[in-house]
Amino acid sequence: MTSASLLAQFERYLRSERHYSAHTCRNYLRELTRSQPLLEQQGMKQWPEVTQSQCQQLIAKLHRQGLSPRTLSLTLSALRQFFEFLVALKLMPHNPAKGIRTPKQGKPLPKNLDVDQMQQLLEIDENDPVAVRDRAIMELFYSSGLRLMELVGLDVGDLDLDAKQLRVQGKGGKQRQLPITTLASDCLRRWMPLRGLWNASGSDALFLSNRGNRISHRSVQARLDKWGRQQQVGAKVHPHRLRHAFATHMLESSKDLRAVQELLGHANLSTTQVYTHLDFQHLAEVYDSAHPRAKKRKE
Repeated sequence: MTSASLLAQFERYLRSERHYSAHTCRNYLRELTRSQPLLEQQGMKQWPEVTQSQCQQLIAKLHRQGLSPRTLSLTLSALRQFFEFLVALKLMPHNPAKGIRTPKQGKPLPKNLDVDQMQQLLEIDENDPVAVRDRAIMELFYSSGLRLMELVGLDVGDLDLDAKQLRVQGKGGKQRQLPITTLASDCLRRWMPLRGLWNASGSDALFLSNRGNRISHRSVQARLDKWGRQQQVGAKVHPHRLRHAFATHMLESSKDLRAVQELLGHANLSTTQVYTHLDFQHLAEVYDSAHPRAKKRKE
């Protein structure tokens, strides 16, 4: 089996079985394409022949070339997934990328929009169907903390406005039920009749372009950027920032990290902790109030 056919089969596997987004698939294929000639320089003839030593040398070489720890982590993730796929096909006895570490990278906290900035962003004039749709999109991002891929992938059948609930399909095809705020629900009710006017093709997509197609990732990003500038919120607005605002504001009000983790669809609690600016002071307060030895010390 040729390298090109293996990579094509791997991409189909990521899309159909792992339900990875098109963006993630492109990133993985790009990293594998970049890695292939460098591995061949080390003597690799076919992908199933790669050794752990060659993987280590590859990461070291890319590091010397100045690639960031974040990019190296992506490269290694692509290699691990690909080799795991080859192992499943019985083309390799084991995964040579397992156990290899990349240089440590910091975890910068994303800049946040405060409650007043969110209020300013969302108070737009709904004077045409596009504005009504965009308001519903932004309210839903902030209401339920959706990822961009989750919002774009929504169908009308995923929405229950009477119960104010939403069914989303997250990373790895995992589904979760999310609540919707009253304001988001009201905006969606205003959008639904207008959506019908654009839906000549009978699409199931919740959010459509004015051509009647499912709205694209790029269109959503462009529309949010446009509203951020028009509403003069003082920061660049994009889907991830609205998701982060949701998480931060929820945590500030509830102090319930586990609940926020479930709402965001995070597999690991550590991801949520970084994502939501969980500060040490709050951790210390929880520790002092909950740990038996800490309680005894305070007494």
